[in-house]
Amino acid sequence: MGPGFGRERTGPEQGRDRKGTDPMRPLTVAQALAAIVVATRLARGRDRHPPLGRTPTRNEDGADRTDSAVVPVRGEGGAVRSVSVDAAARDGGRVGWAVSVVVPARDEEGRIRPCLAAALADPRVSEVIVVDDESSDGTARIAAEMGARVVPGTPPPYGWVGKQWALHQGIRAATGDIVITLDADARARPGLFGAMASALADCDLLSVGPRFTCGGTAEQALHASFLATLVYRFGPIGASASPPPHRVMANGQCMAFRRGAMLEADGFARVRRHMADDVALARTLAGSGWEVRFLDAGDLLEVDMHDSTAGVWREWGRSLSLRDVTDPVRQAGDLAVIWLTAALPVLRLATGRPTRLDLVLLAVRWSLTGALRGSYTRPGIGLLLSPLLDPVAAVRLTQASLRPVRTWRGRTYPAATWRDSVSRTLSPQNPVRDRDVQNPVRDPDVQDPGRRDVEKRDAEVRGPGVRGAGVQGAGARDSEVQGAGAQAVGGRDSKVRDSGVQSAGVQDSGVQGAGVQGAGVQGAGVQGAGVQGAGVQGAGVQGAGVQGAGVQGAEVWDSGGTGSQNAGA
Repeated sequence: MGPGFGRERTGPEQGRDRKGTDPMRPLTVAQALAAIVVATRLARGRDRHPPLGRTPTRNEDGADRTDSAVVPVRGEGGAVRSVSVDAAARDGGRVGWAVSVVVPARDEEGRIRPCLAAALADPRVSEVIVVDDESSDGTARIAAEMGARVVPGTPPPYGWVGKQWALHQGIRAATGDIVITLDADARARPGLFGAMASALADCDLLSVGPRFTCGGTAEQALHASFLATLVYRFGPIGASASPPPHRVMANGQCMAFRRGAMLEADGFARVRRHMADDVALARTLAGSGWEVRFLDAGDLLEVDMHDSTAGVWREWGRSLSLRDVTDPVRQAGDLAVIWLTAALPVLRLATGRPTRLDLVLLAVRWSLTGALRGSYTRPGIGLLLSPLLDPVAAVRLTQASLRPVRTWRGRTYPAATWRDSVSRTLSPQNPVRDRDVQNPVRDPDVQDPGRRDVEKRDAEVRGPGVRGAGVQGAGARDSEVQGAGAQAVGGRDSKVRDSGVQSAGVQDSGVQGAGVQGAGVQGAGVQGAGVQGAGVQGAGVQGAGVQGAGVQGAEVWDSGGTGSQNAGA
């Protein structure tokens, strides 16, 4: 036995393995790399577009007033300067264009009044449209009484999230050259709408960052901690250098675009599945060549998002991870950055064992609270305490990434992934048009999956309830299936009503009340029947029951039996 056998290691020897290496070293290296990533992202804030704001002007009596908004305008040589909205209008800006404000609203009677009052009072707004998304309260009545034009929203088709469907209807009802969408909890100040219209001289899609109103110290602390995770992942808003499309950010609380261009691109139809609709729209259109910009407008817009700390955790936390618009590799990287640079230093500080790098990261994080003061109407002690909640924010971010919530305002939606956003990044010459609204489940990116394997025109149907028969590769095109119970359905241009259809393929067929299990029927049908060993072509299946049918992209209403689980649009 050597002289060191049985001796407890102390001092520098503690925490080292038998080879003398520090087991914490890989974590330290990872933390250092994550710190470099954060520093690079924060450095983007040194070169930013001027914010939308208000500049002092003089009344006739010489008194100062601050109701003239300023906007960033690109001059000769690409230099960006801040000018007043009036000057931008004289120089050819779009302030003189008709502006329609569209407000999607579902059960918003408690907070829609300030939103509408500001929009209706703005002289640059030609019309205010409220799309009443099947509200159960007095939202529509209040909007009508205040003078807004109310558009009764229809139920969202299968595969559509309610907000996108409401906005889709709203921009079609609008008459202005420019549309500005506004959430019901947003409160615009004088000059906002004219400033946004003018800023469209330099971009195609504009969203703005507001000042947030929080109800108490705990709510502000959690909200600011959540907000810091966005800054650490994507950098400050308004950076002059445009990020790649897959890293573009936006704020759906207030967005502006040219109505004709959005109708041509059919943007909301292309992101109809996404819960993070604003970021999905911005990334999809940026990938199609649009100039997308995200500017600070804290002087012109306030938003009261939530009514409690629990509301911040539940409502903002559900979409904070941006899971359905971010590929898994980048999402894992973003999570690692938050845990290593924001959460870990606080946890080590709490145990009394922070490293030098931890202390540097804590200093950076606390300095960020100063930069975030402009993001709140009443910054207080909650903002200063927000770094202490960074581990909590990291937990919520991880939870939202691993267990995404697809329920919102009493509706539950089918899952969407980042691939849906990528697949819909179409070129401007090949936009998705109104045909996808009339047949909302038609997916232009699916190319007849039922025809991949085999094409059969003669269905082989065996047995009186037609059990175990198969036509594989059937496409389910323009078919109507009624009276079954749809599971894992996926049809194209098909309608499944009151159905229980499980993994089949029906093309150009009308299947009603059928009892077909495991069958793939293409262009065929069976009426009434126990047909054994028959190859039936071009009939219409009635009086059977269809189970095991693989209809992709189908619409399912009021399904019975096992229900419409995993139905894909």
